[in-house]
Amino acid sequence: MRKNITTVAMALAFGFFTANAQDLTSKKGEPILPEEGDWGIGIDATPFLNYAGNFFGKNAANTAPSWNYLTTNNTIVGKYFKDATTAYRAAIRLGFGSQKMSNYVSDDTNTSTDPKYVQDTKSVSFNGIGLSGGIEMRKGKTRLQGYYGGELGLYIGGSKEKYTYGNQFNNPNGNFTPTSTNWTTMNGVAMASRTTEVKNGSTFAFGLRGFIGAEYFVLPKMSIGGEFGWGLSFSSTGEGQVTTEFWDGANNAVKTQTTKTGKSSSFALDTDNNNSVFGPAASLRLNLYF
Repeated sequence: MRKNITTVAMALAFGFFTANAQDLTSKKGEPILPEEGDWGIGIDATPFLNYAGNFFGKNAANTAPSWNYLTTNNTIVGKYFKDATTAYRAAIRLGFGSQKMSNYVSDDTNTSTDPKYVQDTKSVSFNGIGLSGGIEMRKGKTRLQGYYGGELGLYIGGSKEKYTYGNQFNNPNGNFTPTSTNWTTMNGVAMASRTTEVKNGSTFAFGLRGFIGAEYFVLPKMSIGGEFGWGLSFSSTGEGQVTTEFWDGANNAVKTQTTKTGKSSSFALDTDNNNSVFGPAASLRLNLYF
């Protein structure tokens, strides 16, 4: 923390001594502040400040800074300037994907001395959509700019898993605990029951917040700043279900059973650290305008 504060102070001092605070153009005539029609993006400034602090502190373990998302929800944050004192804000995250894993275990039907294997598979799919929008009003006539405004956001997401197994219950050798993959250890173990499908409950989150912040332009259209926010948030995760299969000895058949998982919800009227839609915003950020 002390290194971060020192680095910020150096950056502010650099900006002050390289140009007069009232002169809002660089020596090359470049405008310091964003203008009408400009776009902007924001990223986490902490890796860059740590790198600079370690560099001046001659830390041999210093590593190159990373380009990090501004919020813990990994949304891409941007602005569009309607005019010099008004900006529209937006954030977006669109996530869809799938993953498939396979593992080989001993074939329970094998009666020869040569080893044989069958394949188990695990398929995972997920989706997540996060959107926010708002308006920002700016105030200030120097490199130090204050701003305030409001925005709202929502998030929808979910995931599911599906499992298939090469060894079946009641194989020709009368096996009722087939060798199956333990997906945590990736080992083949005897299982009296095993999961075939997991449907996680869908998550819906909504938030509305007001914010206030400030940024200092250390270079033309490049600033370091931060903001605080306060508002309400609501999040709800619906019921999910887990399907398992096992051998029903009484009926001499494979049986499946589906059980429900619990649901949850939360509500907060608080600062950003408790706002599940926007994530913690009270952190130093690097803003770039173009």
